[in-house]
Amino acid sequence: MQWVGGGLLVLLAASAIGVSIVVRRAEPYMRARIVEALGTRFNARVELDNFHVSLVDGLVAEGRGLRIWPPAEVEGVSVAAGGSGAPLISLEQFRFRAPLRFEPGKPVSISLVELKGLNIHMPPKSHFGQQPGPPPQTLPAAHPLLSFAVAELKAEDTHFVLETSKPGKLPLDFALSRFTLTNSTGGPIHAGSVMHFKAELTNPRPVGLIHTTGTIGPWTNSDPGESPLSGDYTFDHADLSTFKGIAGILSSKGDYQGTLRDLIVDGDTDTPDFRLTHFGNTMPLRTHFHAKVDATDGDTWLEPVEATLGHSHFTAQGQVVRVIDPNGPDGKPIGKGHDIALNVNVSRARIEDFLRLTSSQPTPLLTGGLTMKAALHIPPGPVPVHRRLALNGHFHLDQARFSSDKIQGRITDLSLRGQGRPHDLKSADPEATRSIMDGDFQMGGGVIALPALTYSVPGALIELKGDYGVEGGTLNFAGTAKLDATVSQMVGGVFGKLLKPADRIFKKDGVGTEIPINIGGTRESPSFGIDFDRLRHKSNNQAPPPSPGQNP
Repeated sequence: MQWVGGGLLVLLAASAIGVSIVVRRAEPYMRARIVEALGTRFNARVELDNFHVSLVDGLVAEGRGLRIWPPAEVEGVSVAAGGSGAPLISLEQFRFRAPLRFEPGKPVSISLVELKGLNIHMPPKSHFGQQPGPPPQTLPAAHPLLSFAVAELKAEDTHFVLETSKPGKLPLDFALSRFTLTNSTGGPIHAGSVMHFKAELTNPRPVGLIHTTGTIGPWTNSDPGESPLSGDYTFDHADLSTFKGIAGILSSKGDYQGTLRDLIVDGDTDTPDFRLTHFGNTMPLRTHFHAKVDATDGDTWLEPVEATLGHSHFTAQGQVVRVIDPNGPDGKPIGKGHDIALNVNVSRARIEDFLRLTSSQPTPLLTGGLTMKAALHIPPGPVPVHRRLALNGHFHLDQARFSSDKIQGRITDLSLRGQGRPHDLKSADPEATRSIMDGDFQMGGGVIALPALTYSVPGALIELKGDYGVEGGTLNFAGTAKLDATVSQMVGGVFGKLLKPADRIFKKDGVGTEIPINIGGTRESPSFGIDFDRLRHKSNNQAPPPSPGQNP
């Protein structure tokens, strides 16, 4: 029995040595088959530095240093001018397990291939515009003895770079922490099939986690950037404070379709605590958008965005374009940020929503219904958003009321006197006096300029021009007040009768009274007065044009 046991041990040892020798000798063949299969699939040159096979619970294969070049890099094909020469795909390491049993002529079924350190470097479209050259050199095996059928692919630490041929544009750069690929029909993965994917990545700006699932393929060998792509996404806990001047936590969900280079995206965003950091008041901001994305450079066309800020609804159409500084560190171009140019249409809005966003005070200066059309431009730069933001447009404000009792009281006083009802001043309710504003405006550098503002209440029309400082709430306006009543009617009583001779001085063009006025001070402490300098000129029939900032 000892001889039998010893013989069995020797036999087992010899078998193990034999299998090890077979496996070692099979490694070069398997390595060549992997290189050949990838070269045929991508129509490209393929290199693999290391490949090792072991027998632990089946056949386990591991490789390192895999590189796949774009089709135009194949020997004998001219490369487009300016091509980077970088591999299309590079991989630090891969690993898969296969059963020891397989039938000749049939592919070896592999349930899972694991990748780590996958880098995909997609050249610009112009790189693939050359005439096709001869196919890559492969092993002359029309009927290979060994092929593989992969059911699922999982990747960690994937890096995806999509270059652009547009001058002055930087490539897009994505980092995917996890990526899974399967055949959408349940069969093996191959380039001619539609493949299902799941991915998780951290968006750099604004910082947040994106989960996305969808389909890609069939793979387009002549230009991988034209491969079909569709799916949906969720974007959670995106911190808007990575953009200077704004803050809030954004979440978004939506879907996309198109190709790697040309995507149509539809989605919704929700930012319950949107704010301009300089002011601090938060407002809920929700949007629904339809956008076209040029994935070669990240430029986006919004067609359109429907947004709700507080209780205000507006739409915006335009573009968001990356701006490049060609003179970055080491002479290399760097991204400076995004240039935003939009046409904004405010159809159903409340002025208090916008004023609350641009004020540090909890109570807005004014309330009322707002309609507006404006062109908005926000260039990139280091200064806060409210100073970079430029607006140019026209607005109409209806049923307006000032939140300041002092200002609203003055408006009520003006309205009643303009109607010739000074006797109603003591019993009047300032809350009941509503006004209408209409005018053009320009905003830049944190200042709102109003070159032609009309303000009307029952009995009075005020025409002003001047500016309003967003940060300090400074008021600097001058103009005229036109009232239906005469001076004597405005004052009433005995004093009104005494002022009847003055009526002819202030009457003009059918208006009972026309008085030059100015408004100064601040939002919290405004000052109103008659511009006596202009009034003296008026009495001499030499009225100069209004000049903002003059004190009575």
